Amino acid sequence: MLDLIIPALLPIVITLLLGFIAGWHHDFDASQGAVLNRMVMLYALPLTLFAGMMGLSRSVLLSQGIIAVILLAGMVGGYLIVYLLVRYLCHQPAGMAALLALAISGPAVPFVGVPVLGHLYGTVSTLPIALCSIIMNLFQVPLTILILSAGNRDKANTSFSQNILHTLKEPVVWAPLLALLLLLLNLHIPAALRSALQLLGGTTGGVALFASGVILFSYHVVFDRTVILSVLAKNIILPLLILILARALHTDGQTLSLSVISMAIPSASVCVILAVQYKTAGQEMASILFFSTLFSILTMGGMLYYLAGH
Repeated sequence: MLDLIIPALLPIVITLLLGFIAGWHHDFDASQGAVLNRMVMLYALPLTLFAGMMGLSRSVLLSQGIIAVILLAGMVGGYLIVYLLVRYLCHQPAGMAALLALAISGPAVPFVGVPVLGHLYGTVSTLPIALCSIIMNLFQVPLTILILSAGNRDKANTSFSQNILHTLKEPVVWAPLLALLLLLLNLHIPAALRSALQLLGGTTGGVALFASGVILFSYHVVFDRTVILSVLAKNIILPLLILILARALHTDGQTLSLSVISMAIPSASVCVILAVQYKTAGQEMASILFFSTLFSILTMGGMLYYLAGH
């Protein structure tokens, strides 16, 4: 079991640690980490998603509909449930509820998923990575921005439809959508071109994790009740619910594993970016990101160990 878990998770630990050390050594600061993330989101990740999906066959794509249902349930259903619980049961402000919903239901699959899922499952992992990116960028992030904007008069005139149109222009959204359309039409690009696109795309996981380490160093984290409950929900409760759902749907072993591990991946750094931009719960979001990432080594390892034995 360890020969499966360690090679999948060790790159995360080392690359995040290197980024953290780079921040501590003042080689990079948070703004430079954000620039690295921007390069990943605009170029490296879209190329990874496009080239990876174009390496799939249409038959493989059409056979993976069930994983789309499971990920939608986890990311969209999870977002709505967390928002409603925090907003109306815990009586927290709407902006705080939206950010917590994003932090808990939005895994950093586009970043962490590339080295982990790619190592474990190969080319077929491109599909859940692309699906998670699309769900996050078409639903979770625009809805969170809309809720945060409602409490910010300077940004309140930005509508949900405008956020969606803006999001559709992002390469990380339209690139996998274009690849999806081409696959459905059974159209493919030459292998040499796909290989060329993967040169820069291959930097996605390493650069994103390094940048996340730099950004994590830049914030003072706290470990309070909100952070503890959020990390428990993100790292343990939601993946377990997805495991139960996948079993109830009688999915095959690979689909089950891909779904559970995708949702077990720690929180995405976009929750910190939005928290800082809208001056709402910045310390809480940075703390959730930090501890979710830190403890994911144990929780993801535990999930992998369980799934490998079943």
